[in-house]
Amino acid sequence: MKSVFRFGGGTAEGDATQKELLGGKGANLAEMAGIGLAVPPGLTIATSVCAAYYDAGGRLPDDVQAQVLDSLAFIEGVTAKKFGDATNPLLVSVRSGARVSMPGMMDTVLNLGLNDQTVEGLAAASGNARFAWDSYRRFIQMYGDVVLELDHYAFEDALEIAKEDKGVTQDTGLDADDLRKLVARYMAIVEQALGRPFPQDPHEQLWGAIGAVFGSWRSDRARTYRRLNDIPENWGTAVNVQAMVFGNLGDTSATGVAFTRDPSTGEHAWYGEYLINAQGEDVVAGIRTPQYLTKAAREKAGAKAASMEEAMPVVFAELGRTFDLLERHYRDMQDIEFTVEDNRLYILQTRSGKRTAKAALRIAVDMVGEGLITEAEAVKRVDASAMDQLLHPTLDPKAVRDIIARGLPASPGAASGIVVLDSDSAEIRALAGDSVILVRTETSPEDIHGMHAARGILTARGGMTSHAAVVARGMGRPCVSGAGGISIDLVGRTVSTGGRIVKEGDRITIDGATGDVMLGDVPTVEPDLSGDFGILMEWADKHRRLKVRTNAETPEDCRVARQFGAEGIGLCRTEHMFFEPSRITAVRRMILAEDTAGREAALAELLPEQRADFAEIFRVMAGLPVTIRLLDPPLHEFLPHDDEGLADVAAATGLPETLVRRRINELHEFNPMLGHRGCRLGITYPEIYAMQARAIFEAAVKVAQETGAAVVPEVMVPLVATAKELELTKAAIDAEAAAVFAATGTTLDYLVGTMIELPRAALRAGDIAAHAQFFSFGTNDLTQTTLGISRDDSARFMGPYVEKGIYPKDPFVSIDEDGVGELVALAAERGRSVKPDLKLGICGEHGGDPASILFCEGLGLDYVSCSPYRVPIARLAAAQAALKKG
Repeated sequence: MKSVFRFGGGTAEGDATQKELLGGKGANLAEMAGIGLAVPPGLTIATSVCAAYYDAGGRLPDDVQAQVLDSLAFIEGVTAKKFGDATNPLLVSVRSGARVSMPGMMDTVLNLGLNDQTVEGLAAASGNARFAWDSYRRFIQMYGDVVLELDHYAFEDALEIAKEDKGVTQDTGLDADDLRKLVARYMAIVEQALGRPFPQDPHEQLWGAIGAVFGSWRSDRARTYRRLNDIPENWGTAVNVQAMVFGNLGDTSATGVAFTRDPSTGEHAWYGEYLINAQGEDVVAGIRTPQYLTKAAREKAGAKAASMEEAMPVVFAELGRTFDLLERHYRDMQDIEFTVEDNRLYILQTRSGKRTAKAALRIAVDMVGEGLITEAEAVKRVDASAMDQLLHPTLDPKAVRDIIARGLPASPGAASGIVVLDSDSAEIRALAGDSVILVRTETSPEDIHGMHAARGILTARGGMTSHAAVVARGMGRPCVSGAGGISIDLVGRTVSTGGRIVKEGDRITIDGATGDVMLGDVPTVEPDLSGDFGILMEWADKHRRLKVRTNAETPEDCRVARQFGAEGIGLCRTEHMFFEPSRITAVRRMILAEDTAGREAALAELLPEQRADFAEIFRVMAGLPVTIRLLDPPLHEFLPHDDEGLADVAAATGLPETLVRRRINELHEFNPMLGHRGCRLGITYPEIYAMQARAIFEAAVKVAQETGAAVVPEVMVPLVATAKELELTKAAIDAEAAAVFAATGTTLDYLVGTMIELPRAALRAGDIAAHAQFFSFGTNDLTQTTLGISRDDSARFMGPYVEKGIYPKDPFVSIDEDGVGELVALAAERGRSVKPDLKLGICGEHGGDPASILFCEGLGLDYVSCSPYRVPIARLAAAQAALKKG
């Protein structure tokens, strides 16, 4: 079976449509070679080989090795160089290439093929001994780290000593003799650590590097990245072996990373960085501070070092033409890696560039205006989950700021938190509930867990396209990079800047839009959701079928939700209202009452409070449906559990402490989630639901009479397991409605339905539908009762469960389609078989999850309901689901 595919030299065995087979990098390299761009020739080992490599115990299958050698000969023919040749050596890079971009998560080896003989041949062939020995020391360090698994700091320390001995600050200050000595030191480091010399056979080097790249697919950092970004492990990675081109040949050579538009703001302007006489890792790892690509960017930053536009105008003009060609060809903003070898431009990679949510909006809207994409494509292109970045406050521009340092605005947004200096501590402190700012000299792929745990990231080194910047933008984390004025002391656990000392644990604020670093917390302001946001939402609303409601029980949350475009309330939890200080005493008196008369007396005090609550919500949501869930939690949740609290309740209610203690003991349950709660309360204590129903209908009539607006109450009965439970409860609700309508002379339309949150309810949905006008799937509890897993305790073990593939995603974040989802589908089918016009919705946390919304669209549900700040996410995800369904 063919497993290795060639590209370059005017041919390509593949194109951009074959990412599943070739990986994203390999597919795009083939595509670029096919359209005539200057792409160094190479080969791609298919993603399917990744699984075969692991199945064979970490060994490349023999037939694949043969295909690699055959394609290596093809590369030799195109380049007129020979792999391992002592006089005219071919050097290659070995890189990963998953289907989707995973920046920095897997391993790369450059300059492979160098040894003690070929380095001399490279020096002679290039006429540049410094370049050859610089490439050799880079190769030993990278191969030693990636393949031989040696501590890369040992090599870095040796490099720093060499620079100190020479009295230079940059590695470019070392000459050929310095680098020759450094290579000898590197060789000694390898032999001392391994007990054997550095491998001199280029083919041994090649198989080792290919194996290491495949092996990095299962590294801890790659696993973490896949888990955070929902990338299946069984996709595997491709491996790309490509002829080296050299940006470190001298002042006529360079390397860089560029975006065809600004990935932070979306502005239609070239954005990127480059370095003269360097290789790619110098830019992305922040080893040297890079220079700006364009003159305008340099002047805006006040930088002195020449931009590429100024230093290499001819090559820059060619690069600009390539930017335009690639963006038109792919019809999306591109992230491009390039190398200039002796004034000749080579394109090493292109991919759809990662961008902030703000940039994604602007780029999508602008490209529609430019005629590159349609409105529907724009809607599909913006990551719905990433919209969360736009929906939260930013720093108040009027607030006083104690600026202690400045860096590069690498990823927009603002965050405040305590300073933490390593990723393990960041994760621990975040799990403890602290807001964390991760402060590092520079980040590496090993920091992925700490970056995810942090609210924001600050680095002393690195540019706008460094690892920290790219990963932070993809995560939606604010990031300030290249803050050269800060010095980090990992022993003393302090950060020094401008003569000031910040200790680990002190609070700082970073502004990823300006690059400012401030001491303490800075106030925030609400986001502006007009402009591109409003335009895209209008387009999304044109295409979506699912309605989007909100989960809210306060007027303020209702107002926020309406501002974000909510089309009603899908879940108003009345128990939240019972905890208000003005009414908790009456609630407790009701619970502690010994008989119906005592409960009714306490409930009479609560009636006007509940009526006022509902009236205010109906006013805010006038004209829209409001689903109100009757009391759901067990009564003991409203009572204290310690002696001091017990005494306070006795004093407030005027009841003896002995009676209070006895009632608390009587109400104690071993498993309250499955106990005396939900509709079971309404059946055993019907006066509770009677009061709530009366409050709902009196409030609805009152608001309708006052405003003339339509008021649409939907009364939801929780925790129904049998049709009889709903039948009895609905009859009591209808009786209250009839009494209120008769007393007020006003009749309103209303619905009575139930929350489907028990497996039995889903199975008997046909019976239950006979008494219901709507079903609302409470997927939080349905997930708990179906899987037998407590949502509050699952965090202790769910991470390993997802990593091991037991569940593809956390089932409390994204709906378990095979289990919970099947119950939802079954209930929807059986319910509508009895009542075709039965309204169906979902009100669990899954209502704001794009993957779950796609599932709901497929089932033909009528609406999803989510928290107010996730309403725009749900609107966009619903449109994308409709477009995907076709």
